[in-house]
Amino acid sequence: MSNIYQHFRPDEKEFIDQVLNWQQFVEDSYSSKLSDFLDPRQIHIVKTIIGTHSQVKYGEFGGYDGAERKRMLLYPDYLIPENNDFQTSLLEIVYPSKFVTLSHRQVLGSLMSIGLKREKFGDILVQNNRIQFIVPSEMIDYVKMELKQIGKSKIQLVELPLNQIITSSEEWKEQSTTVSALRLDAILSSVYPISRQKAQTLIQHGLVKVNWKEVEQVSFVCDEGDVISARGYGRSKIITIEGQTKKDKWRLKVGILK
Repeated sequence: MSNIYQHFRPDEKEFIDQVLNWQQFVEDSYSSKLSDFLDPRQIHIVKTIIGTHSQVKYGEFGGYDGAERKRMLLYPDYLIPENNDFQTSLLEIVYPSKFVTLSHRQVLGSLMSIGLKREKFGDILVQNNRIQFIVPSEMIDYVKMELKQIGKSKIQLVELPLNQIITSSEEWKEQSTTVSALRLDAILSSVYPISRQKAQTLIQHGLVKVNWKEVEQVSFVCDEGDVISARGYGRSKIITIEGQTKKDKWRLKVGILK
C-alpha cells in the first residue's frame, strides 16, 4: 500500500492518508463516509485510490450538474446512494442589488471570515444580481447565524431547494492539446497564447496558482484534475492526460474558462 504515494505529489500525502482511512472505515463499519467539498484534484485522487475496489464504491455531488467542488460519498457496494445522502443545501444572498455590487471574491472572503475553511462550502454562483452558494446541510444554521454582512452591505440568507439553483456564468471550453512535458510552464504556454518564457516569468513572479495554491517553480509537474489560474489570463483545468504521441509529446484534454 505504501507504493501508492509514488503516484502522487509529496504534499498530497496527508490527504491520501485521509482517503485511505475513509476506505478502511467503510470496510470495517459497513457504513458510508461523507467528505467535505473537494476540489477537482482531490476528487481525482479519491477516484484513483478507490478505483474499482470490490467492497467500497464512491459517488460525487456538488448540488448541481457541472459543479466544480463536490462532496464525495464512500459507501459499501450493496448500497445505492441518492442525492439526499450528500447532505448538500443551497443558500441565496439577499442584498440591495440596486445600490451595491457584490463579487465572487467578496462572498468567498466573507465565508472564510466567519471561520469556514474552503472545504466547508461548495461552489459560489453568480448570475447578474443573484448570488448563491452551496453548503453542507448540517451547517445551514451556523452560516445563517454568522453571516450577516458582506463588505459594507447588510445581507440576508434564504434557503432554497436545489432545483432553484441559478446557472453559473462560468462556461468551460474544452480543447485538446499536446505539450512537450507536463511542466507548468509548458502547459501554460500551450493553453494560453503566450510564450514559454512569458509563462516562466508569470510563475516566477507568483502570478500562477495550481489548485488555488501559489506555485513559483516553472518545473512543477501538473497532473489530471489540476486547476491552473494565471493572473490576467484566467483559469484552466486538466481534464484528462491521454497518453503520449509517437514523438513523446503528451496529449491533454483541457478546459478553459471563457
